[in-house]
Parts: sequence; C-alpha cells; structure tokens
Amino acid sequence: MRYFIKLAYNGTLYHGWQYQPNAASVQETLNKAVSTILNSEISIMGAGRTDTGVHAKQMYAHFDFETPFDIPSLVHKLNSFLPKDISVYDIIAVPDEAHARFDALKRTYEYHVNTFKDPFLQEQSWYFHQKLDIELMNKAAALLFNHIDFQCFSKVNTDVNTFDCTIFEANWKQNKNQLVFTISANRFLRNMVRSIVGTLVNVGLHKITLDDFNTIILNKNRDKAGFSVPAHGLYLTEIEYDYISP
Repeated sequence: MRYFIKLAYNGTLYHGWQYQPNAASVQETLNKAVSTILNSEISIMGAGRTDTGVHAKQMYAHFDFETPFDIPSLVHKLNSFLPKDISVYDIIAVPDEAHARFDALKRTYEYHVNTFKDPFLQEQSWYFHQKLDIELMNKAAALLFNHIDFQCFSKVNTDVNTFDCTIFEANWKQNKNQLVFTISANRFLRNMVRSIVGTLVNVGLHKITLDDFNTIILNKNRDKAGFSVPAHGLYLTEIEYDYISP
C-alpha cells in the first residue's frame, strides 16, 4: 500500500529536503525515522525539493509498506522519534499509483520580510530595513500572470525539460513591520521564488521600472534578474492534490 506523510519542518539546520552526502537533509532524517519504527528499509519520495535553510509549513511525501499499521500510533511514534524541528501531522492511505511529486496540482510559497530587527526572527524572516514601494511591487507581481516562461528566474545549468510555469497567485501584504509575499503555481523552478522576490525588491527600491521587470522576463536571462534573497525567509506553505482534502 502507498501512504502520504503530511509534515512540516524548520529548515535552519538542514541542507534542504533532498538527501545530500555528508550533510543532514529532511528526507534522510524522515527516512531513518520511518525505517526504524517500521523495522523495514523505507524509501520516501518528497513532493519537491526545498533548498538549504528553506522551511515548510506543509510538505507531503509518500512511501510504500505492505503490512497494515495503526496510523495514529505511527504518527505519535514518529513525532517522538524525530528531532524537534520536524513534525508529522498525518499519514494518509492513497491509491497505489498516487505520487507526491507528480500529482501535485498547485504549490504555494511565502517569503517573509521583517523591516524591524527582531532577534526572534533571525532564522525565520529576512531583515530588510530599506523602505520599499509595496504598491509598485504588487504591480510588478501582477505582470507575472502575463507570462509562462520563467527561465530568467531559474538557477542556471538546471536539468529541466521546460521553464514553463502557470502562476495562480502573486502578491505582497504588509502588517506593520511584517511583509509577506505569497506566490502559487503549478510548478516552480529551482531558486525561482527567491529570484522573483529579489527582483521585486529592486522594483520596490525604484532601481528598475515595471517595463524593466517585464523585459527581464522576456529576455530569459538570469543575469538580468535581481539577486536571490536569503533562504531563511522562504516557506513552502501548501501543496494541493485532487484526492486529499486541504
């Protein structure tokens, strides 16, 4: 049988989701925990990759296991076994052909910025004290809906068949000293969200215009886009499937 694990993690101490030789990863840590408790060699497939230092408020991964088990008991045992920065919310029985990565319909990320230095947000939000034109940044974000090819925001030399993504949501919201950029799409390229945020920050600083932002996308050149903002402000917040309730 195939099962989905619904989990969350603080990515501060991990070199991303995916297994890395000689470095701690969320995938390896979860693999070890599930394999130990089920007393079987388990291979876990994640819904996607998050980079070093990136957090996930909601991540899904799947694994196969032939013998039935008590789901609430396994959830409890995993949370007791796992380190404090990884939490399992649920385990869900799914059809055998279900796939955590390929079946995802939509993924949502948030990027968090704090404009006031807060010692409790040092690893959870990017501190940026310069004044930003949020209204102009939202106008630039709205331009993303006019495009499909986002090669300019992709990490170079990445192994993908297409740079096409469909953007469903992209906006900034401010609550006092907190800025949050939310973006949803059917898929994301490597480093895409952090590159978009860095380029939007350049818009907000009036370093580039809305026309410049549009031209950057059309030119498909990563060197023309903005800097990649720090990983610790980025959160994977939601993954949607047509057979799993929110």
